[in-house]
Amino acid sequence: MSNKIVDFCKENGVKYFVKHCIKKVLNCEQRDYDSYRKSVCVTKEELQGQKLQTFSFMPKISIVVPLYKTPDYFLDCMIESVRKQSYQNWELCLSDGSGNESPIRKKLQEYCEREPRIKVVNNSERLNISANTNKALDLCTGEYVAFMDHDDMLEPDALFCCVEYLNQNSDIDVLYTDEDKISADGRKYFQPHFKSDYNEDLFRSMNYICHFVLVKKELLTQVGGIREQYDGAQDYDFLLRCVEKTKKIGHVPRILYHWRVHENSTAKSVEQKGYAVDAGKRALQDYYKRKGIRANVSETRYPGIYRTQYDLTENPKVSIIIPNKDHIEDLKKCLISIKEKAGYQNYEVLILENNSVEKETFQFYESIEKEEKNLKVIYWTGEFNYAAINNWGASQAEGEYLLFLNNDIEWMSEYFLREMLSVALREEVGVVGSLLYYPNKTVQHAGVVIGYAGIAGHAFIGQPSGVPGYFSRIICVQDYSAVTAACMMV
Repeated sequence: MSNKIVDFCKENGVKYFVKHCIKKVLNCEQRDYDSYRKSVCVTKEELQGQKLQTFSFMPKISIVVPLYKTPDYFLDCMIESVRKQSYQNWELCLSDGSGNESPIRKKLQEYCEREPRIKVVNNSERLNISANTNKALDLCTGEYVAFMDHDDMLEPDALFCCVEYLNQNSDIDVLYTDEDKISADGRKYFQPHFKSDYNEDLFRSMNYICHFVLVKKELLTQVGGIREQYDGAQDYDFLLRCVEKTKKIGHVPRILYHWRVHENSTAKSVEQKGYAVDAGKRALQDYYKRKGIRANVSETRYPGIYRTQYDLTENPKVSIIIPNKDHIEDLKKCLISIKEKAGYQNYEVLILENNSVEKETFQFYESIEKEEKNLKVIYWTGEFNYAAINNWGASQAEGEYLLFLNNDIEWMSEYFLREMLSVALREEVGVVGSLLYYPNKTVQHAGVVIGYAGIAGHAFIGQPSGVPGYFSRIICVQDYSAVTAACMMV
């Protein structure tokens, strides 16, 4: 067995590896995506109509691309994907950081002669990606600046869709789209990344925005250009500075950007560029420092995914509210795990007794109240109604924060209460949920999506423990439509 397979099994489990192999053999996901692309890609007739359409707001978009010894095929594909845009008010600002012996200088000159909207700066010295990008930024005259890599491609209606969105949302400062990967030979499109609308906590976990992104020129001028000390994650640092200054962030839910995968691309494996992971960590830590947020950023075992642990700036009392009817074995496990793993001491436990019938249950209540000074049992005498019982429990609680908890929850993580509270303490946060597993260690809850499965559904339900999920969404702190009340802090 190869080392790659062993590592995959260690990270994701043998069961998931088998499922993964079956999917690969059947190629189901790829066939589904190929069909999807055919159904949504713009037609020639639609493109022709877009070229004739006028908007009330038709900004010039400056597309910035740093070049470095770009292979001819990649360079041609990138430039032609811009030239074929149905929206015409653009300029392509290229900076060649290959140095004096640049192999692409002649080709760039030829493009400039054929297309007046292409601008090029030739640099005598070899430049890193940040300095190279800044040279291209100096050429920009558009109201919006868009960023693109030298080996990637745009859908022909990419700019049209962005301008259409801007006409419907005139105050947007940052706009991004969905993306996918494209093979080195340009024949295969795969790994579609369908993104959420702006998701602050997810963005603090990773640079999910990535491509394709437009930034208003005024905002770019305000935050400054690309910073060399964050090379490898310079785009993450730049966008972190942007979102500090504006909440006017838009999302076009269409795959309009194709990120090319080849031996030298970050798209293939961020693990090949450990410096980029470190740069991203530093960029995020500095973001918190600038905002005055006391937090510590650490890397996870998944490169490019970061964990933020917020400092506790207050010491509020937390009331843990647990409805219970008999089932004392479950309740015992729940209470023991709270005592051993809360990682925070200022809490009370309220057990909401709900018409139990077993003698052993009341004996347990009596003994546990004697043993635990911060625990009390209160008695609900009405008919069972989950909402009513919890609302009543909340009215009896002394805490400033309430943790609604099912009696069959057993904590796996250390410092769970401290971790949830540190997020709940943030002014912009109202409710905090938790990743929950079934006893067979498959996902029971990793966030609730409104509209999914009819009314609402649990994301990633049934996925094996430890699997990162679609673009690592299972393991990232993020904003969701809702969370389950089985474990909910407010």
